[in-house]
Amino acid sequence: MDPVTTDERSSSSISGSIHEKEKVDVEKAPAIKVEDVVADFDDPNIDKDAVLFEDDSPYPEVRSAVANTDDPSMPASSLRTWVIGIIWAIIIPGMNQFFFFRFPSVTVGGIVAQLISFPVGRAWARFVPNYKIFGIPLNPGPFNVKEHVLITIMASVGSGSAYATDIVAVQRVYYNQIYNFGYQWMVVMSTQLIGFSIGGIARRFLVQPPSMIWPANLVTCALFNTLHSQVYAGMGNRGGISRERFFFYGFLASTCWYFFPGYIFQALSFFNWVCWIAPNNIVVNQLFGYSSGLGMSLITFDWAQIAYIGSPLATPWWAEANVAAGFVFFFWIITPILYYTNAWYAKFMPISSRTSFDRFGQTYDVSKILTENATIDVAKYEAYSPLFLSTTFALSYGLSFASITATLTHTFLYFRKQIWVQSRRSMSEQPDVHARLMSRYPQVPEWWYAIIFITMFVFGIISIEAWDTQFPVWAFVLALIISFVYTIPIGMIQAITNQQIGLNVITELVIGYALPGRPVAMMMFKTWGYITMAQALTFASDFKLGHYMKIPPRPMFWSQVVATVVAGTVQLGVQAWMFTNIQDLCAPDQPNGFICPSTQVFGTASIIWGVIGPARQFSRGQIYYGLVFFFVIGILCPIAGWLITLRWPNSWIKYVNFPVIFSGTGLIPPATAFNYVPWSIVGFVFNYVIRRRHFSWWTKYNYVLSAALDSGVAVAAILIFFILQYPDDNGIGKNTIQTWWGNTVSFNNADGAAAPLIALAPGALSALRSGERR
Repeated sequence: MDPVTTDERSSSSISGSIHEKEKVDVEKAPAIKVEDVVADFDDPNIDKDAVLFEDDSPYPEVRSAVANTDDPSMPASSLRTWVIGIIWAIIIPGMNQFFFFRFPSVTVGGIVAQLISFPVGRAWARFVPNYKIFGIPLNPGPFNVKEHVLITIMASVGSGSAYATDIVAVQRVYYNQIYNFGYQWMVVMSTQLIGFSIGGIARRFLVQPPSMIWPANLVTCALFNTLHSQVYAGMGNRGGISRERFFFYGFLASTCWYFFPGYIFQALSFFNWVCWIAPNNIVVNQLFGYSSGLGMSLITFDWAQIAYIGSPLATPWWAEANVAAGFVFFFWIITPILYYTNAWYAKFMPISSRTSFDRFGQTYDVSKILTENATIDVAKYEAYSPLFLSTTFALSYGLSFASITATLTHTFLYFRKQIWVQSRRSMSEQPDVHARLMSRYPQVPEWWYAIIFITMFVFGIISIEAWDTQFPVWAFVLALIISFVYTIPIGMIQAITNQQIGLNVITELVIGYALPGRPVAMMMFKTWGYITMAQALTFASDFKLGHYMKIPPRPMFWSQVVATVVAGTVQLGVQAWMFTNIQDLCAPDQPNGFICPSTQVFGTASIIWGVIGPARQFSRGQIYYGLVFFFVIGILCPIAGWLITLRWPNSWIKYVNFPVIFSGTGLIPPATAFNYVPWSIVGFVFNYVIRRRHFSWWTKYNYVLSAALDSGVAVAAILIFFILQYPDDNGIGKNTIQTWWGNTVSFNNADGAAAPLIALAPGALSALRSGERR
């Protein structure tokens, strides 16, 4: 166990035992009630009857995954850390950006770097000589967990394609705007880093309080502690195999198994078994289907599908129950009612689809309504068609509207006291052992964040003013204000529930009304308004990971900033090389599969919201006007729940979280119903049944199991792609394994064909033009 200095230990001894029935840690010192310490708000994650460990977290989830000790002498920011971390910050973002434009694609996530960095670091410690260069040791000793954490953060912080690279790609492909590398670099850096400055300022609200547990980080912490054989009190004293061996068995099984649902027998993934019985019955396929249905077949054997919206083992059950309740009500009750009563002409479209449609029931062809300058031709639009959405797609917009207002209302009603308390509380005053251990390290000065903000703000101003973007400065400032206002409310909800509320729809709506007919301005407003908040929460989440693993804040800050700059620069370089050297890049018939699917979606959204605009869809008299009343619903529901809890404070209503109910299904589309149903079932089994009945097993193995399953799928997906799909342009087994029953039965039906209830004959809705609405 890592040593803890004397001033950080309680004078009373810790028994280290865990009582399974009551699920509490017991200390020989006088019992301190949790509610006496953590009383800033009514926290659903905490057991108020539990006895508080003075030297451990009041949350059993945190105790089970995070060590309550620290060794300040352990090096973190070593030469080894920076060399391996920077190499990862070049390789992973560059590789992901290259495959980002290809379909099918593969994404190398941070968990792959986390796994590979462990043997690399151990090999460095064993074979690199212990010399010094300018006083810096080449080999600082055994590879330790703090170095491993910083390397993984550098590998993952910019691993995904930077959102703003799609702006550059869409400008080039759709609007023939090819600006130089300076413009591209400033846009990417500004959108990526300006959020970091806000996340740093918000860390006292989102990182330091013990109630901000950030559940997804607990899986990562459990994996770090497992790989480095960390031993700590929160693991409990349950017998059985070690965490290390459990992880290895789970990882090996997950890797081997994923070859079946991921390649050999894909029906195990899209297990729409009811549709196999009645493949041509449209209603059955709409209700029980997985590709374009409502997922009532319930089952999948593919962890990648189950964890598509996040690991169900990491999310608290009460939050999963909110998501499940929202899904059942809106997608299993409201959606069929709307669809089968033909609201919004729904019967002429699939019940669930990622695609927008025209009045002929075909995919909406935006090229038919554009001028040569990529602006709307109103005459062409009126002659062609208004835009129609599937029922689930339209309803997802309404839920997004509700989540925006519900978030602010919920935050004011439930979190206002904590926000006020945290604004005046220092790190050392936090009622949490992890905060007390971290208070020994020098904190990041506020002026560091201020410099980042000012610099990136200037980059943003230069990029929109020096080049023709049709994006005024006032709109840039408004986008930042929206993201700033929502950072703390959304961050608090995510830190407690593991569910992030997106700002993409509301930013599209605002700029669509404020600056109609400017698609490039729409993309920029959406990126600064949404990604600034998302990057702030990424920064806060990583800082919480460092908080749990006792990483000094200043090396943490620089590792994130430097890795983000390196990753963004590499991604732009790779993208520029691809557009220069790959023929017909982003063309629909590109022979090597580089058809740029994300760029197409992003570009289509820029036309729908920036060219057609929300006024032609959501204003009074338009087809989807009724969805704007979800804004009002989002205000009223949290108030109703809050008033009920005032009257009956101990009722189950206190677990109802309307922002999570409205936003939990926010990934539909591109997710479909069957990503949510198995996710809810698995979450119920592990985080409710097993946690209640076998708490000691759950404490020791739950987060390790999640890490093992995630790691196995990530590695297997890469192996499948590079061994079986990428060679020969996915031609391996094209007429054998790819076409056998187990890989086709799930799609050779009305579900796979996305069949509407009523198929339109040519011109069947020819009377429905832009001026006529239902």
